[in-house]
Amino acid sequence: MANNVNITSSGIQKVLRNYNEKQALAEYIWNGFDANADTVEINFTANELGFMDRLEIYDNGYGINFKNLKVKFDPFYESEKALQLAVNRNRSVMHGKNGVGRLTFFKFANDAEWQTTFLHNNVLKSGRIMIGVSALNNYQANLLDMPLSEKTGTRVLFSNIKILEENMEQEIIPFLKAEFCWFLELNKKRNYSIVINGVPLDYSDNIQYYEEGILLKDESTQTLFKLKFVQWKESLHKELSKVYYINERGEEKFKEYTTLNKKADEYFHSVYIESEFFTDFDFSGTEFDTQVKLYNRSKSSPEYKLLSKKVNELLRAKRKFFLKEYSSKLLQRFENEGVLSLSDKEPLNPKRKEDLLNTLKAMYEIQPKIFSNLSIDQKKTFIALIDALLVSDQRSSLLHLLENIVDLEEEERAELTTLLME
Repeated sequence: MANNVNITSSGIQKVLRNYNEKQALAEYIWNGFDANADTVEINFTANELGFMDRLEIYDNGYGINFKNLKVKFDPFYESEKALQLAVNRNRSVMHGKNGVGRLTFFKFANDAEWQTTFLHNNVLKSGRIMIGVSALNNYQANLLDMPLSEKTGTRVLFSNIKILEENMEQEIIPFLKAEFCWFLELNKKRNYSIVINGVPLDYSDNIQYYEEGILLKDESTQTLFKLKFVQWKESLHKELSKVYYINERGEEKFKEYTTLNKKADEYFHSVYIESEFFTDFDFSGTEFDTQVKLYNRSKSSPEYKLLSKKVNELLRAKRKFFLKEYSSKLLQRFENEGVLSLSDKEPLNPKRKEDLLNTLKAMYEIQPKIFSNLSIDQKKTFIALIDALLVSDQRSSLLHLLENIVDLEEEERAELTTLLME
């Protein structure tokens, strides 16, 4: 059977124009995990010239039931804004963009064929779905007489592929590590994996710091929380830094941004908290709710408040250590950029330069946002102003200046006051 989707082929390409081949391939992996797969395989081969002559993605999920084809392959979105709708921000399931994500193959191939096996009325059935890049708004779908497999799953085969083997190894696989490392770590206990040409994706080189087995206990109720903290070397793309709440079976119940997310530094991190406490937990409220809830376990529970306090303390302690280490790299970058040379004719004397560097280093460790998004000229101007205020002993004016640039928390203001008044 042939079916037209509710948007033109050129309209689909327009909506998906910001995707690249890395993001497009990631969509197919997300589709597999959204279908309850625990394993997604990518298999490819290349010819002597390095061009791929075979690329397929297989998942062992529940397949694509043909009664749901219109839902899966009829994208009705007309804008990029619509692509952001209906995605659960507090759970990692259903990550993919319903329908549209399946059409991103045009970024790296001319044709795609889905071979899927699914359960219908407790009977295994299989079918094929085919789409070409010249008619993304039209798909051909056929049920097969016999199931392709003895278990459910979906295999997507791409033809006329535009990806070089070198691109896959040097660009796409590193991208997939940053895209899925947090998710694979989240589902480690459930043995989730991405396998590329028979080799499980190893994201260990994206880990800056790893600590598990951190135990927190509420003595009054004997409630136990098991924490795992991971600091990543690279950004986690759109996922950012989050806390994941997991029950004793290893199932994610909820996720939310950490209090140190988007702090204008490179402190990329994930916190995984496992406890039986989250099995029947009500995540809908806040820790400041005074109204008695139906559930005893909620964000207003004493156990959760204690947990939240301890997690924030842990994150701040880890961040302080990271910023102290990173501040030295920042100063080296400033040195390389030449922004510390305040005068071409008269270089800073050693004592004055040491005072300036120590102040810059400490300021960064307290509030990195002060130095974010500055051009070379802006850095030069800002550093020259700091130096002038230090030399003229107007340190109190410097604190006032900083308060007008960024919003300082009480703790940060106290630290800066101590630093500048010494």
